[in-house]
Amino acid sequence: MRYNLKSDYTRCYMYRFIYVPAPHTSEVIGEELYESLVDWNLDEKISTITHDNCTTNNAAIPYLVRKIGKSKLINEGKLLHMRCCAHILNLIVKDGLEHIKTAIENIRESVAYWTATPKRIEKFEEIAKFVKVSLDHKINLDCKTRWNSTFKMLSVAVPYKVVFIRASRVDKQYTCLPSEEEWNFAADVVEWLRVFNDITLLFSGTEYVTANIYFIKICEIRKKIRQWSTCGSTKIEEMSVSMIAKFDKYWSDIQGLMGIATLLDPRLKKLSLLMCFEWLTGTTGYICEDKAAEIIDLLTKLMIEYHVEEDCDNSELAATAAPTEDLEFLSSFSARVASTRPSAVRFKSELDRYLEDELVSLETKGFKVVDWWKVAEVRYPTLRRIAKNIYAIPITIVASESSFSTNGRVLSKHRSRLTSKMIEALMCSQDWLRNKYKIMSILLFCTLVLFTLILS
Repeated sequence: MRYNLKSDYTRCYMYRFIYVPAPHTSEVIGEELYESLVDWNLDEKISTITHDNCTTNNAAIPYLVRKIGKSKLINEGKLLHMRCCAHILNLIVKDGLEHIKTAIENIRESVAYWTATPKRIEKFEEIAKFVKVSLDHKINLDCKTRWNSTFKMLSVAVPYKVVFIRASRVDKQYTCLPSEEEWNFAADVVEWLRVFNDITLLFSGTEYVTANIYFIKICEIRKKIRQWSTCGSTKIEEMSVSMIAKFDKYWSDIQGLMGIATLLDPRLKKLSLLMCFEWLTGTTGYICEDKAAEIIDLLTKLMIEYHVEEDCDNSELAATAAPTEDLEFLSSFSARVASTRPSAVRFKSELDRYLEDELVSLETKGFKVVDWWKVAEVRYPTLRRIAKNIYAIPITIVASESSFSTNGRVLSKHRSRLTSKMIEALMCSQDWLRNKYKIMSILLFCTLVLFTLILS
């Protein structure tokens, strides 16, 4: 489990790496997670939980809501569940590739043949030199269970088409040369898969905010799949039908917090929501406007929740710090101001002002949405608090899963008798030290820049 902190930069801290005893039911997982949150006093400060699409993990969320209490969660816990978009993308693309695997089988066999032995690799390189093709990347066989490795295999192999053709003339044992139609189809598949690969890389970033791009990119994927369903290629159309079914299964309810994250990006706001729903539904007009209005209504409800919390905090502070006479004067003064305000003038809320203000240019270099909200604290205090919490939400568990790769080095066969407590101590201290040095390097860089400016 990792605790995510985003301020000037994104930083993801591991705070537990624990052994969960069997059976791994939703109650057991939910209880372990709840106890971990309580240990760190985070049980009443949590906004969302991001996890993969395991059925047990899904069932653990309602259990956790009951343990923490709806009143202590945003929107009574209805927004607590956050699906890992990287896992869903993987499921969508894998389903689609099942329909085209026979069409790229000869390319896979060709790569397997020319990477089987060092001698064949050398021969392939010699043939490339003969036909004057630069081998910028080595061909590698894909892993059939990982779609991105299939994308990499095809993206490398397709530019070397002439090398494979020449190799079939040189080596008579090489009999699986793809046809011209298969090469063209593979080139199209590379371009289709490139969309998913680029979005996966974008979603997996850990050094920048990702919540504000989530909704836009998901809608972009849905738009692309819809285009493929009428592209004229039977295999691609079959692939798109399977991908649409998987998309709708997991992302039929992708609005909510991620829509708010898009709305709170000052470069996007409401207009971007309308475009997103047009891409998502394939329609325009009132349907999209109503869906955008639902996101704004949800943000309004959140603002009310945050106002209540802020009022409670302010009342406690005033009770201890302000004399009774001051409170009485301020109350009377506020009533007098309200009575003199023209009734015809409509009061604009904080949200109204934000939505009516001009958009920040998308061409603004080095724009950071978190930094913008820091400056906007005076004008939009409540929205700023909401943005601070929402932009701390990770949309994938890539950073968390990387811990398991490190775990293999910590808990090796030579150290198999380490206790679970010791493993947790090693894993967490390693993560904390790594983040500490990253922060120190950033502070050192800023200090050097400031020192340079002073000298100049």
